[in-house]
Amino acid sequence: MLFLVRHAVPAVDPEVPPGNWELDAAGRPSVETLKHVIPADAMLVSCQEPKARQTLEPAGHVFTDARFNEVARNEPYHGDFRARRSAYLAGADHPGWEPREQVAARFDAGISHWHLRAATRPLVVATHGMAMTLWLADAINLADPPGFWDDIRLPDLFEVNLASRTADRVVSTLLFQSP
Repeated sequence: MLFLVRHAVPAVDPEVPPGNWELDAAGRPSVETLKHVIPADAMLVSCQEPKARQTLEPAGHVFTDARFNEVARNEPYHGDFRARRSAYLAGADHPGWEPREQVAARFDAGISHWHLRAATRPLVVATHGMAMTLWLADAINLADPPGFWDDIRLPDLFEVNLASRTADRVVSTLLFQSP
């Protein structure tokens, strides 16, 4: 079994690079609930960013892997980031943004590596919305990457079945209070 988790709500600070953001106090209750939804024997892996690692930590020991980091990009803090990101996911090339194919390939290499290490245990990977979406678009032929990305919550949990090429949200009314 493979589960993908989008990190919980970070403490946004324009003075701190987003890759260094920690979880916001408002995001912590959902993380405590998340640990009860994750299989108890799961192998836990996150990208290297604190907010993703902290999202899984209540469930146990978390390995980190840079292959699950968010899309590398030069993005201004201000402005319509949602429109920029949606356009990127739809195929627009932005100067200074990591090529989509490269993101999907590194993410796939990470999944392959950790699947082998997990063996028969469930694998849970905490990551980010765009990287997750790009990998799913490639791995399961996601029909509408920008729409999928726009619907991902903070946090969110998907069970991915590579054989049936599906990604299903794991619903928990306690965990997901807002879209």
